[in-house]
Amino acid sequence: MFGFGKSKKDLPASPASPPVPAQEPVQSGRLLDRLKDRLTRTRANLTEGLARLFTGRYRPISEEVLEEVEERLLLADVGADATTAILTDLRARMKRQALTDTEALYQALRENMLAILAPCTHPLVIPGTIRPFVILLVGVNGSGKTTTVGKLAFRIRQEGLSVVLAAGDTFRAAAVEQLKVWGERNNVPVVAQSRTADSASVIHDAFHAAQSRHLDVVIADTAGRLHTKSGLMEELKKVKRVLAKLEETAPHEVLLVLDATTGQNALIQAEQFHQAMGVTGIVITKLDGTAKGGILFAIAQRLRLPIRFIGVGEGLEDLRVFDAREFVDALIGSDTTSHETPA
Repeated sequence: MFGFGKSKKDLPASPASPPVPAQEPVQSGRLLDRLKDRLTRTRANLTEGLARLFTGRYRPISEEVLEEVEERLLLADVGADATTAILTDLRARMKRQALTDTEALYQALRENMLAILAPCTHPLVIPGTIRPFVILLVGVNGSGKTTTVGKLAFRIRQEGLSVVLAAGDTFRAAAVEQLKVWGERNNVPVVAQSRTADSASVIHDAFHAAQSRHLDVVIADTAGRLHTKSGLMEELKKVKRVLAKLEETAPHEVLLVLDATTGQNALIQAEQFHQAMGVTGIVITKLDGTAKGGILFAIAQRLRLPIRFIGVGEGLEDLRVFDAREFVDALIGSDTTSHETPA
């Protein structure tokens, strides 16, 4: 799970009739099946596309086959760097005659994918020694930041920690109202000001509210901004400076929210936000609605930043703690690796 430090002080009572299911079933098989279902479009583009290369005929693993694998990886937005790393290893295996059949090819793909993603599997840890623990969410317009704030608040509340939300998106008309709805759903307070308020001021007030009420976690929303607009990025840096004046180590987590449907543009966003803000973790949303789920590999290969969560649907249970093995198994698991090569 998270590794959250436990604290129930000042924790609001849970609503009598929560609007969403409390928790997803814990059986690993059901979780994996659900993830496979949500990654259908990427699976169809990548692993099922590869499977069709071998349907009904025997094909030895050759350079021609590896070129088709390369094409499939690029179509799934795995990216040039990660694809090159994978193909370099596959070609080395082919030369030493370690790729003798389809099963060996799929197993090699799985091993390479795990090698890229495993270093990025670091769940968010909220230590019990830091109160309030401040999580700042950043990203471009439409990436799903405000929704992620609400879902993250739900998950943290499920771990027994108290939360306050900071409505730092003072630019988008409906952002504050949307965050208040999430606050009501999760039974957590929301600190907000007028639309003309300064984002740093709102987050400043939320921090003091958490201190005075002995709340565990501050989750701060911010206005979406294009990573190419230097003036807007400076506003984010101001928020970070204000927090650092309140608490030297704050914000304790800078979560960058990326929309998987944007493909390679998400990698560019990640590079520039990381350069400006020192991103400590990534949330990748909307994986259920895209064939470009391979973008996780591109980001992992280039930046090596922790991928904290992935979003695979609209429900609260669909903000999932990222696990490299589970993700790779959902893309290229046992049901796609057992392809016989008929004579």
